[in-house]
Amino acid sequence: MSKSFFTTIQSPVGYLKLVSNGKALTEIIFSDVSETSTGIKPPVLKETEQQLNAYFKNQLKKFNIPLAPKGTEFQQAVWQKLQNIPYGKTITYGKLAAQMGDVKKMRAVGMANGKNPIPIIIPCHRVIGADGNLTGYAGGLEKKVILLKHEGANVLANQLTFF
Repeated sequence: MSKSFFTTIQSPVGYLKLVSNGKALTEIIFSDVSETSTGIKPPVLKETEQQLNAYFKNQLKKFNIPLAPKGTEFQQAVWQKLQNIPYGKTITYGKLAAQMGDVKKMRAVGMANGKNPIPIIIPCHRVIGADGNLTGYAGGLEKKVILLKHEGANVLANQLTFF
């Protein structure tokens, strides 16, 4: 079993627990409390913290962090596609499924999106319903709204810019 390291940072969407295997980021967990870190902070956690802080200050639009999310081959493929959605843009589950090669896999794409262990950096918040409505988000819809507004999407008027 590999060693795990973590630290917690505060952000506009609450506390974020950043988890690493020492070489890559493995998880970001939304939390209501700040947890004491493991003490050792590998460079990947320091870099993640810096890049997230820059993102929330509107100084960074694309992350460059080594990632190691755990999931099935299909989930990995979906998470890879999510990373191609540009900052401030959105895509529907159906369009994402079509990009995966089969529009009929829309539900499977939605489930893989919901299992994303590295939200924000793997931008699952940019996936919306076919009618433009915001649908489920592991961190809660209020966090999805904050992230989309932060990136410039007009979520109140439901006029999101599609990718």
